[in-house]
Amino acid sequence: MGGAARLNAPRALLLWAALGAAAHIGPAPDPEDWWSYKDNLQGNFVPGPPFWGLVNAAWSLCAVGKRQSPVDVELKRVLYDPFLPPLRLSTGGEKLQGTLYNTGRHVSFLPAPRPVVNVSGGPLLYSHRLSELRLLFGARDGAGSEHQINHQGFSAEVQLIHFNQELYGNLSTASRGPNGLAILSLFVNVAGSSNPFLSRLLNRDTITRISYKNDAYFLQDLSLELLFPESFGFITYQGSLSTPPCSETVTWILIDRALNITSLQMHSLRLLSQNPPSQIFQSLSGNGRPLQPLAHRALRGNRDPRHPERRCRGPNYRLHGLGGSRGPIGCASRGVKTPLARAFSRREARGWGARPESGGGREEGCALWRRVFWFGFFFFFFFRERSLLWSRLKAAASSCPLPGPPRTPLGADCKAPCLERAADFARARLTHLVEGAPCVPLNPRLQRAGCLI
Repeated sequence: MGGAARLNAPRALLLWAALGAAAHIGPAPDPEDWWSYKDNLQGNFVPGPPFWGLVNAAWSLCAVGKRQSPVDVELKRVLYDPFLPPLRLSTGGEKLQGTLYNTGRHVSFLPAPRPVVNVSGGPLLYSHRLSELRLLFGARDGAGSEHQINHQGFSAEVQLIHFNQELYGNLSTASRGPNGLAILSLFVNVAGSSNPFLSRLLNRDTITRISYKNDAYFLQDLSLELLFPESFGFITYQGSLSTPPCSETVTWILIDRALNITSLQMHSLRLLSQNPPSQIFQSLSGNGRPLQPLAHRALRGNRDPRHPERRCRGPNYRLHGLGGSRGPIGCASRGVKTPLARAFSRREARGWGARPESGGGREEGCALWRRVFWFGFFFFFFFRERSLLWSRLKAAASSCPLPGPPRTPLGADCKAPCLERAADFARARLTHLVEGAPCVPLNPRLQRAGCLI
């Protein structure tokens, strides 16, 4: 009884659930698959987010990690970083194809091995290969995204999960190594229009083919470039996977302009089941992890929030692809304001630094370093020549005898500068220090003493 009394409430509940699962007659679940977004109790216990770090030692970061995701992004904490380069998307000039899949937790799109889709630029130091596109959504509008902006949620969130193909061979290995993963996150709102790429995934003919868990449907001729807005900025931070094992090896890139889907498409998503047809229907909605503490992590952005309607110019503000580039990146389009763009212009976002009217990103950085170089070049030679002149001045002064009473006028044919005291060194001119030049002192006292000009 003493040992049982020492168990805290969560661990006691977990022990009770484990005993109940052991008493249940049926196949044992796969330990790597034994988790859920909800604390389901359907004959056996399936741990939800509060228990992820307790049921599996490999998932301990879910409970004790200090850089967990998702987070609530407060724009007043975002640091404007003009040196962030543009994002670059490479598809090899081919259309995307792959399998749309109901995993029982998400709507997942798994791209085919060819063509390879890579993303680079932004905060990424390496090229990352697309491994999965994941769609998360809520049971009601305005509450379905994992991340929030200024405590404001969105109806859904699209996550493009990439692994570092330069350092690792696959997603599993990359998730355990530094600089392993990169996740691009796009927010989704319900509106009267729909994003072209999401329309292909969520049309009636497609979505009805993945109504239940493990249902899949093959899609082809998809243009991933159409998923991104014509113009956007992004916020980046270092975080973790939002699913077990919660590995803290992820560079998150949050696109700051939301996409749109129609209310009918959102309703079709909420009719998807997280169970097979033989089990009771449970909606796939609400498939997001609760918010985690941001702590002291840095949030960086490539856009000045005080000018949300500024039209950016130059190639550094475009989403670069193999076959060309699309609209400006780093600021919202002229005359267009989404709720997130309006949030960027609020008073609490004014702590960000200012950006010049034109240019930005790498161009601004190069221009700054060019100025630093030329200023350094100028001052180096200025002080170098000054030191040389000073040494020549002292040499000239040592060859010019100090006048004594009575003072003797010096002739105009003197070969060295004419100086009275050491204090007059600083008032000499460059023309006085050239060997062989006429003696032209500027000190009035020397003129009164009779030094002829």
